[in-house]
Formats: sequence, structure tokens, C-alpha cells
Amino acid sequence: MGFLNRAKQVQDGSAEQTEVKEPLPSVNAQPTPARQAAPVSEPLPSVNAQPTPARQAAPVSEPLSSVNAQPTPARQAAPVSEPLPSANAQNLGNVNAQADLPHIEIKTKEEIDSEVFDPRAEEIKKKLHSLVQGVVVETVVDQICSYLDQNKRKATILEISNAVSLSINQVEDIVRLLAEKGVVSIYYSLLFLKSPVVTLLLNTKKSMKQYELDDNKKLLEKYIVFSDFVVANVNIWSIAKETTPIYQVIPHETQYGTDTIIRIIIDELAKSVNSEDLESADMRKYQKEKASFFKKAKVLLEKNIPNLSEEMLYLLSGIIVHQTFGLGELDIIMSDDWLEEVAINAKNEPISVYHKKYGWLKSSLTFSDETEVYNLALHIGRRVGKQITSLSPIMDAHMQTGDRVAATLFPISTEGDTLTIRRFSRNPWTIVHMINKKNNTLSQEIMSFLWLAMQYELNLLVVGGTASGKTSVLNTLSALSPPTNRIISIEDTREISLPQALHWNWVPLVSKSSNAEGEGEVSMLDLMIASLRMRPDRIVVGEIRRKEQAEALFEAMHTGHAVSATMHADSAEQVKHRLTQPPIDIPENEIEALQLILVQYRDRRRGIRRTLEVAEILPGSSDSKVNLNYLFRWRPRNDTFVKDEASIRVVEDLNLHTGMTEKDISNDLAQKEEILDWMLQNEIYDMDKVGQIMRIYYKYPELLIDVVKDKGKYEHLLHLDHEQNL
Repeated sequence: MGFLNRAKQVQDGSAEQTEVKEPLPSVNAQPTPARQAAPVSEPLPSVNAQPTPARQAAPVSEPLSSVNAQPTPARQAAPVSEPLPSANAQNLGNVNAQADLPHIEIKTKEEIDSEVFDPRAEEIKKKLHSLVQGVVVETVVDQICSYLDQNKRKATILEISNAVSLSINQVEDIVRLLAEKGVVSIYYSLLFLKSPVVTLLLNTKKSMKQYELDDNKKLLEKYIVFSDFVVANVNIWSIAKETTPIYQVIPHETQYGTDTIIRIIIDELAKSVNSEDLESADMRKYQKEKASFFKKAKVLLEKNIPNLSEEMLYLLSGIIVHQTFGLGELDIIMSDDWLEEVAINAKNEPISVYHKKYGWLKSSLTFSDETEVYNLALHIGRRVGKQITSLSPIMDAHMQTGDRVAATLFPISTEGDTLTIRRFSRNPWTIVHMINKKNNTLSQEIMSFLWLAMQYELNLLVVGGTASGKTSVLNTLSALSPPTNRIISIEDTREISLPQALHWNWVPLVSKSSNAEGEGEVSMLDLMIASLRMRPDRIVVGEIRRKEQAEALFEAMHTGHAVSATMHADSAEQVKHRLTQPPIDIPENEIEALQLILVQYRDRRRGIRRTLEVAEILPGSSDSKVNLNYLFRWRPRNDTFVKDEASIRVVEDLNLHTGMTEKDISNDLAQKEEILDWMLQNEIYDMDKVGQIMRIYYKYPELLIDVVKDKGKYEHLLHLDHEQNL
């Protein structure tokens, strides 16, 4: 209710005779008869409601606007000026970082759904770069709270309006929202034309998180992480008194006033969320609902917090999405592509993260209350149809993003509730990541040989220890498959990700555990048997663990299907022993169907992953065992790869099935190395771009080779491909 209208009521004798502290009316509340007799503020309109004539006729204060409601003329005409600087916080654009830190190349996360949220996503991200050094987000709502706090916690709406450069109606709208949550009270005087008095009831000085670290520290790396337009600084520090580096996350933090408006908006938007789409395993439905929620959040923020810059509008909308759809503060670190694992081991203990470059790190984030960890596990479980209770204190779940979650409750985990999340890579590694000098996972010579194997549908087993990079290598090699191939992938946890060029004939399958009654289980073996009826050209299996799985795998090889899989073993010789001895115990004549074994190794001391060896299986005679021929090995002393022996089995098989001679194979490998070198020089790290290059290679090889020899650009290659298809 505007105080000018209130004064008119006093003159007419229709006003109440006592002090009024008016919170924001509830969404469904109906105005009383006394209110109906005079122009008063309205409750929250429904989503499709149109403004009433009374509202159009006079500028009155509005409660929280609905998603589809149109702004009133008074709101459109409101003066916009510089916000009042807060005494409690830095301006968002100010630098809050050490000037003497070494400059490290900024790394950004490519959002899965950023283009769904807004076609101008990249433009907004660039604007957010300029804000990333500020820690505290301040809006005009916080300026109002700050002004009240500095003015002995009491001021008139007119005084506040002058202080923060907003119209009277805009200020009254905001304080009425704050009154709904008990942050302020509003006193409407009986005196004619006297401005209502706003009193601050709560302490709105929010205790901001401190990120102070020991002075004896060295910056190892820094970069920026984006997640749904929420942005944060990540600093990795080496500290003398700590055994492991510290993973410091510095997100933008909202103050109490803005937090209050955000909570009101979340409550309103929650009514429009389609719970079926949220719980759906269909990622497209989930993303569609999330994008719709994001857009509605933008509308309500823009209507109820004046003077928001475009980048601030997107940032606050992202925060609302995280608090409603995601994992809250965890969302920002879950968007860091350098992380493979996020672990909450107990309350009051730092969240542990596994970094691809630095291994296990302590983070600067903690959960102070065990209830938060438990609620987070419940939240994840509800989304995917899982339960975790004292009767069933272990939960294994897969989120819609593909991330795998393992949760335990006290007393199973004696120190308290735990949560471990294995991230599904949003930007999978490609062959260029593997061969560049920075990662040096394997050499161009090895990669060209493996490319040849994938092209001609040879069988391959990728083995290694835990976290040695088996799945990353398998995923990278699978992207080299011809686009004419039908691919079936079988996994316990969804990790395989192929380029768009292969999606049209790719069927990803994931096993399913049983329900609480012990029913409904679909095992890896079930999927492997089912896949044989789908006429695949290549079957990609996440991991072989049991005898039945190995039998199905080799049966697929013997029936003419190309197979790629992973397995735990530390060497090619160990693979041979594991397969031929109990408990797997496959006959040696069955193993002859496997052509290549690639061994991955993780050097924990140096924090590197390397292809330790590549070997081929040589079939034995009727009375002799199969043998191994080592083609490539890694030399740890000087970190180089060497060619050990010339290929026998692969050359013979290619000659038998394709007619290629040793010279043909040698020329083909040299050509592939040239293409790999060109991709490296042009920094083709995106998986879909690699997929496009493979598509062109298999369809128009001469076209790609000409561009490579002319040192052309990727864009030029696409242009020539487009002309070729016309």
C-alpha cells in the first residue's frame, strides 16, 4: 500500500486507528472487506493473472510479481541510478586477489546446458569474467538493509528512497517482501502524508566465509569455474604445514537482504516445477525443466530487485537454480573439469577432491552440520528413485548428469555420514589431449597404431590399476570408430561419451541394481547377452570382473563382433594369467580372439598417467600356449615411448582380411601421424570436432589429407566438406 493512498484513507476516516505492521500477504490470501474499500497492495498474482484496472489506474506497491505478469508503468518509469555502496561489502567489480600472484592461464567450464539457458551464454560469460575477483554480491536490497543499520535501524520509506535512488513504490515493494520474512517491520502513520517508517528487526550483517590461509604458501595454479552462470575462483596452494595442497574455492556470496528475496522467489517457483521431469532419467526432460526454471527466475529477479546488471541477473538466477535443482555450494566444484572425485568424509572435515593434475586435495569447504550431509544424500536419492535410511544405510545412485554417488550413514561409517561423488566428465579427453606434450599419456606413433586397430575393428583390452586412466583411454579410442559402425556400450556407471557424429547409431546401456525387495536387477552380463541381438559392429564394455562376463565377451569376439573393454591388471602378462586361471579361467584357445592389450600405469609419486606397454597376442599351435609380442613400451627414466618389436599378429590379420601389405600399413600409419600432428597444431581438443574430423577422414580421406598437407585450418576443412556434400 502506498503511503499517499494511506494518507487519503486517514482523511476519509477509513483507516485503522492503531500501528500497522504489514507483512507481505500470502499467495492465496484474500483481502479483507476493509481493504477492498480502498486501493491497497495486492497479494501475489497467479502465474497467468493480468493486472486489474485499479492497478492500472494508480501506482500502488506490488508484492512479488508472478512469472508472466507485466510490469506496471510506475515500475517502468522508475529512475535508475548508481546503487549506494555498502559499508559491509566490497563492490562486486573490485579486485580481491593478491596482486603478486603468478599469472596462470584461465580455464573455463563449457556448460552442458548453457546454450539451452540462453543463446548469448558465451557473451554473458565474458562479462562475468570481469566480476570474478569480487567476493561479495551486493544488490539494492542489501543497500537498503545497510542504510537502515547505519541509521540506527530505522528510517522512513522516503529517506530510503533518496538514499538508494529508487522510487518510493520500488522501496515499498522491497521492504514489504523483507517484512514477509520478518526482516523489517513497516509502520503506517495516521498523520496525513507522513512517510511510513521501516524498522530493521534482524541483524543482516552476514558473516562471510573467510578464506585466509597460512602466510607460508605458494600458489601452484589458479583458474575460473563456471556453473549455470555462477562463477568462482579456484586457487591451488602448497602450504608448508600441510601434507597435501589446498583446493581453495572462492565463490560469490550473497548478503542477507538478497538471500531473503531469493528464498521468496524459490518458494514461488517451486510451485511450478514439474517433479516428474526432475526425477526423470531422461536428461533432455531434466535440462528442459531446469532451463524453464532459470528463465522464470530471471523474470522474478528483474521485477523484484531493481537495477540489476545483466551479468548479475544471470549470476543470481544460477544461484537459485543451484539451490533448487542442484547440490547448493557443491555445484560449483562439481563443475570443475579438473576434478574426478568429490568426497565428504565427515562433518567439520574439509571436503576432499581428487584433481587430475595434483591428486587428492583438501578443499576450503566444510559441512558443519551432519544433517546437511544427510539431507544432501536424501535429495540425491529422491531425484533418482533411491532411498537411504537407518535400515538401509548404504546408497549407490547415478545422477541425471551421469555422476555416480555412494553414500553411507552412521553407524556404518563410524565418524558420521559420508558422501562420495565420482564425476562424469562433461568435456571428455580426446586423442589430442592424450598425445600433447603437457599430458604425454602416449605417443603419436602409438596413437596412430591404435587408430588403425579401431578403424579395422580389431579387439582391444585396456587394462591398468585403479585411476590409471583405463576408461579415459577406452573412451578416446572409441571416438576413432568409423561413423558407419553400430556401437553398443555396456557399463555399470555411465562414463563412455562419444562425439555427436557417432550418436546416430550408438546405444549406451547401463546396469541396474535390484530394489529393496531384491527384484529388478539387470546385470552387466544381461546387457552383454542382450547386446548380441542388437547387431552391433563394436561392443564397448566398461569393465570385465567375472567369469560369466569374460565368457560373453570372448563369445562376442568369436561371433564376429569387434570388442573393446577394460580390466584390472598391471601388465599384459598379468592379463594372460587372470584370464586363463581361476576364478575367470577362460581356455587359452578362446583368448586367441583378442588381438591387442594396452596397459595403463599411474605414477602416484609424480602424479602422471602413462601407457606402460602395448602388446599383441600371438596364437599358439595345437600343443603350445599363446604368447605375447610387445610392440611399444614406456621408459620411465626419461619419460619416453619406444617401439619394441614389429607387429606380427596385426599385420597378418590386416593382410588376411583387407589385403594390405606391410608397406601399405606403414604408409597408412605415417599418414595418420601427420593428421594427428595437424590436429595437435590446430589444438583440436573438442570431442565433437574430433568426431567431425573422423567423419571426413572415413568419407573423404583425400580432402582431409590435402588440408593437412597445406597446413589449413579446421574451419577451412569444414567449408570444403560442406561444398563436397552439395
